[in-house]
Amino acid sequence: MRESILCIGELLIDFFSNDTNGSLKDSSIFLKKAGGAPANVCSSIAKLGGKAHFLGKVGNDPFGDYLESVLTSIGVSTELLLKDPYLPTTLAFVSLQEDGQREFVFNRGADANISMIDVPFEDLSSFNIIHFGSATALLTNPFQQTYKELLRYAKMQNRYISIDPNFRTDLWGENVEGFKRHIFECIPYCDFVKVSDEELYLLTNETDCKKAVLNLHSLGANCVAVTLGKDGTLLSINGQSTIIPSISIKAVDTTGAGDAFVGATLYQLNKYQNPHSITFKEWEDIIAFSNKVGAIVCEKMGAIESLPTLEEVLSR
Repeated sequence: MRESILCIGELLIDFFSNDTNGSLKDSSIFLKKAGGAPANVCSSIAKLGGKAHFLGKVGNDPFGDYLESVLTSIGVSTELLLKDPYLPTTLAFVSLQEDGQREFVFNRGADANISMIDVPFEDLSSFNIIHFGSATALLTNPFQQTYKELLRYAKMQNRYISIDPNFRTDLWGENVEGFKRHIFECIPYCDFVKVSDEELYLLTNETDCKKAVLNLHSLGANCVAVTLGKDGTLLSINGQSTIIPSISIKAVDTTGAGDAFVGATLYQLNKYQNPHSITFKEWEDIIAFSNKVGAIVCEKMGAIESLPTLEEVLSR
């Protein structure tokens, strides 16, 4: 059995404003944290005790070195981490409001520059599950093209494929239709699709949650998980659906909660020799665990630093 999970996408520095409930315009002091949606997923898997590899690109600079050391310290394999000699590491500046919501500004760098020649396709057959986190991957070439080729290749290799669209208004601006077009190209290849409720409505133009989920199924998604914040997660598989509640917490920072949820889900899926054969009851147990992981992350600041161990999750 293939034991490892591969996560593909961006790895970056999040600079968090020290001024709670303030805007980035008024902020002057920032804390440096490791971030990037697929890197957060990868770190969640490793922190829980799973085997995770990360494929992405950072700059050949102190920030890139820092990010590599963070992943390594958690237990993520960085054998496929690339360092660009010409472009800097991508940076994101984040301001947190009292309710844990965020304001973003991105300074994009090396993560956009992954090309086909950077990817060791022959090594991808060793992974049981491959996760695509598309917060920035689909914005521009060459990574946009590389990302889609990797997705097609993973499907041909019969890997279990996961995707999280990770829509960011600050990245896509008014080009929402472009974002939707790219995601619609990707979904038919995917076994597990995780979206927030906002992303669900944005993608489908539906205001009814169940109708919107059926829309994603019609595109080819087998399992759809819609995260609903404090209300838990809507799980939908092959005509069966239910809302699985989360635990009660006081949110400090919601950054990375969805990524932690995905990582926890993939960590559990990887225990099965054939994730496609999981029963609905087993899926309910998986999502209940993942809800707990995502909630725990919200109790602290910083996506990767807040990730719980398996022992911490089981104690809640």
